[in-house]
Amino acid sequence: MGVWCRDFPEDKMPERLAAFLGSVPFSSSRPGLASLTIRAVNASETPVLEQDLRATSVDAAEVIQLTQDNLLADCSCEVGSHWDLWSFEPATGKSALAPQPLTIVCNGQLYDDEAWRDQGHFHVDLGFEHFFTGHAGVLSRAGAKAAPQSEEEAKFLEAMAWPDVLGSYREKTRENVRTLFDWSRQIERILPVERVQFWSEGEENFEARIEEVLAAR
Repeated sequence: MGVWCRDFPEDKMPERLAAFLGSVPFSSSRPGLASLTIRAVNASETPVLEQDLRATSVDAAEVIQLTQDNLLADCSCEVGSHWDLWSFEPATGKSALAPQPLTIVCNGQLYDDEAWRDQGHFHVDLGFEHFFTGHAGVLSRAGAKAAPQSEEEAKFLEAMAWPDVLGSYREKTRENVRTLFDWSRQIERILPVERVQFWSEGEENFEARIEEVLAAR
C-alpha cells in the first residue's frame, strides 16, 4: 500500500509519522512496534539508527522521540510491527485470526532520489497477497488453477472442495479486506492524503482483485 500526501515538508514529518502509526490496527496479541530502522540518502547506505524494540513496549510517541534527530527530508524511517489477519490452517480445516508481520516505511521528500514519487510518502508491506485475494485462485472468477503447484497447495485445494470450507474461507478473506479498507479510510481522515494505492507483485491489478473478493456473492 502506498500513501501520498498533498504536502510533506521536513518539519511536518514527525507529526505525520506519529499520526500514521497511531492509525495502525496493531495485533491484539503482539501490539506495539517491533523494530525501527532509519536510513539516510538511499537504501545502500548503512542505517544511521537501528533498534530491536521487541523486548520493550514502544508506542508511536516514543518512536518519534527516538527518531527526532534523524527524521529528515533525505531519510526514511522503517517500522516493523504486527496486525491480525485471518489465515487458513490446514491442520484444522478452519481459518484462525493470528498476528502477521507489517512493515511501514516513511519516505522523506529527498530520500533515494525522491523515491516517494513511486512508493508514496508512506509505503506499507501488508504481507502475503493471498490474505486478501485468496490462495491458489480459489476466490477468483476463473476459479482454482488447473493443477496444484505443491503438496501444500494440493491439500489446500482438497479442503476447498468442500462448499462450507470454501464459504468460510471466502468470508474470512473478506474480513481481511475490510480490515485493510477500514485502515485506509482512517488514514485518509487523519492525514492530508492525496491518494492511496494498493498493489502486489503477484497480481496485475491487486486493487481490482480485492474489490472483486469483497463484492463476490
